[in-house]
Amino acid sequence: MTGPLQLLNTAEELHKLPRTGRRAVVMTMGALHEGHATLVRTAREQAGPDGQVVVTVFVNPLQFGANEDLDRYPRTLDADLAIAEEAGADAVFAPSVDEVYPGGDPQVRITAGPMGERLEGATRPGHFDGMLTVVAKLLHLTRPDLALFGQKDAQQLALIRRMVTDLNFPVEVAGVPTVREDDGLALSSRNRYLSPLERHTALALSRALFAGRDRLAAQAALRARAEAAPASDERATALARLGEIRASADAHAVSAAATGAAGLPDAVRAAARHVLEEAGRHEPPLVLDYLALVDPKDFTDVGPDFTGQAVLAVAAKVGTTRLIDNIPLEFGAHA
Repeated sequence: MTGPLQLLNTAEELHKLPRTGRRAVVMTMGALHEGHATLVRTAREQAGPDGQVVVTVFVNPLQFGANEDLDRYPRTLDADLAIAEEAGADAVFAPSVDEVYPGGDPQVRITAGPMGERLEGATRPGHFDGMLTVVAKLLHLTRPDLALFGQKDAQQLALIRRMVTDLNFPVEVAGVPTVREDDGLALSSRNRYLSPLERHTALALSRALFAGRDRLAAQAALRARAEAAPASDERATALARLGEIRASADAHAVSAAATGAAGLPDAVRAAARHVLEEAGRHEPPLVLDYLALVDPKDFTDVGPDFTGQAVLAVAAKVGTTRLIDNIPLEFGAHA
């Protein structure tokens, strides 16, 4: 679908929007940035030239706790419309709170269940119930074939996928990789709150995740070497007697990798935590909320023998700004 961007403010206007081809929706709370633009461009590609892309802009009060930043959350609709149109959106649905919740706070809500009580849910009680409730409403209102969400909010994406499966929503959910600044900081509407010094400290979030990823890659390389040319502690000890200390240490590492003695998930956590602990001594300091290595199916911690896909996630405060980030990891022989 082509033509000028349409701004819709009511459910009635949305329902009158002519439907053409495949409809893709991107849900946002506004204050759009390049991360959102990437979602819209991906939606445009998925919908195709004959399809339709709808962007929703709604700051959902149900997602904010009593001491959170609902009142100061940025509202930049004019700029949002320009970004959405440039990225390929056909329409923006920007309803008021009364339009979405005409009877006031809804008495019936979606409950996130046990997965919604972990990590972000433990820090922000009720957040995911509010998020799922508005996502369910917006899915009903927009009636898309495809809904796209950023992987930066990994727990949110996992819960939306679970809701769609458990409640039989007729929609495909797609995750889009996190978009980062050149320095590694994950794009977020809250980044604008950071002072230059706070931003410097905040870089520790992505650096910690990359340190964990690099630790995993190094161990995977050692394990591959061990499988190709098995090493033993006896060889390492013999090398040490000859004064080949570095070669001996390397042989010990390869031997440990061959026997699986490295405790890789714990090593990944330790590598990430070291970076975060250093940032806790910066000025201003990083105040860690959580660092977790979890199974994306239910967001429970992975054990020492875990294999398969995992998510390394972190949340912390710098000054008054709370930030989250994560990266996907693959554990196993072919990681």
